[in-house]
Amino acid sequence: MDAEMMAKYLQEATDVELDLLLEAIYRIYHYDFRDYARSSLRRSVAQAQSALGSSTITHLLARIIHEPGVFAEVLRHLTIQVSDLFRDPDYFRLLREKVMPHLATYPSLRIWVAGCGRGEEAYSIAIVLHEEGLLDRSLIYATDIDCEAMKIAKAGAYEIGRIDRFSENYLRSGGRASLSDYYTTGVSRVAFVPMLRKHILFSDHSLATDSAFAEMHLVSCRNVLIYFDRKLQGRTIRLFRDSLCPRGFLGLGPKETVTASDHASFLETLTNDERIYRVK
Repeated sequence: MDAEMMAKYLQEATDVELDLLLEAIYRIYHYDFRDYARSSLRRSVAQAQSALGSSTITHLLARIIHEPGVFAEVLRHLTIQVSDLFRDPDYFRLLREKVMPHLATYPSLRIWVAGCGRGEEAYSIAIVLHEEGLLDRSLIYATDIDCEAMKIAKAGAYEIGRIDRFSENYLRSGGRASLSDYYTTGVSRVAFVPMLRKHILFSDHSLATDSAFAEMHLVSCRNVLIYFDRKLQGRTIRLFRDSLCPRGFLGLGPKETVTASDHASFLETLTNDERIYRVK
């Protein structure tokens, strides 16, 4: 077997191993990663193999099947948690300038932060709503599949070393006060005040398998679709379509778009730069 044929064989064998791993995770633990983008899955699984000392995916698969505690570690690698408070400040500035004036016309507001991770985006939106005088009439549904990340989100406590970057992002997003007004400081962490937390409902929800929410005025799902294949991206956009009320808003990440989706026709572009859309 020449080098090219060997490389092809090894790639096909790895793909089979990955299929079996994802199927086992779905059937045993009910997490569905089968329609995630393969390139990012391969990187995540390789990281899990390295962390757990598994030389092959098959070895990792055996450990997941026979050692339930191992799956929590694997899940940590499969659910990529990369965020900041007011990450991509221009997005939150445009929410403030372009979206909040429309939301202010409703007597009550329902907002869904999908793929909320450790909660930074949910708290960012809560602060914007507060500064626009809308938080008292708002309920934010913040969802994710990572239970460990959700524990951090519910506590609303983050490493104190991150606060300078949080504050810089907040000011660049058009913040009207000092970020320190919204948290208390401990020895090693800062905790966001209950005034914000009481308007956020954190719950488990899978974009791959679960159903839509109802009558949302804003859905914000940023830097999640980039980890899905086209089929799952389409399912997710359909979920958002079914969840949004008439003339509701959808915010995506800067590298994400609805244009390739079969459900794109129900949206109009509010701003291209930060991928904010509105139901037609």
